[in-house]
Amino acid sequence: MVAILTLAGCATSPPRNQANLCDIFREKPDWYEDALDMKKEWGVPIQIAMAFVKQESSYRHDARPPKDYILGFIPWGRVSSAYGYAQAQDPAWDDYQTATDNGGSRNSFDDSLLFVGWYISETHRLLGVSKWDTYHQYLAYHEGRGGFKRRSYLHKPTLMRVARKVEKQAKDYGWQLKKCRKELDDNLSWFF
Repeated sequence: MVAILTLAGCATSPPRNQANLCDIFREKPDWYEDALDMKKEWGVPIQIAMAFVKQESSYRHDARPPKDYILGFIPWGRVSSAYGYAQAQDPAWDDYQTATDNGGSRNSFDDSLLFVGWYISETHRLLGVSKWDTYHQYLAYHEGRGGFKRRSYLHKPTLMRVARKVEKQAKDYGWQLKKCRKELDDNLSWFF
């Protein structure tokens, strides 16, 4: 029983106000440090990576896609292998680990944010999509780079609307971050 309570205490709850990046980083200052590390490593704007995580998992460490059912009621696994903050699927996570020598865990915020940064950076390198182009980067993230090159998203109007939503969230996060960046940086230097 004690072990269960200890493990439950380690689980990170989602931020209370997910619409405001400043509030998120005030509530979870370690996440700001993780975001700075991701930006330094991959050159990806913090607001874009955070908007991806918000869309993918609503900042839940153990997020999974829905279960699949046979005949509508017999459980038959999950619709994909996506897991964690970034909803990284097994093949993409394996590619990331191989490319970066990062063991990491998909239910760890810092590892997940580094994954998102790496994925966006690789999409830029391989397909030429700007790291600042939230809309097209999200489509490539969701469809995979092969699906994006085939333009599979053109047959998915709902996905294109979601990509616009992520783009708007990233813009909102960007404006918010400009307003509180000095405060967040000052709080970081206080600890050192």
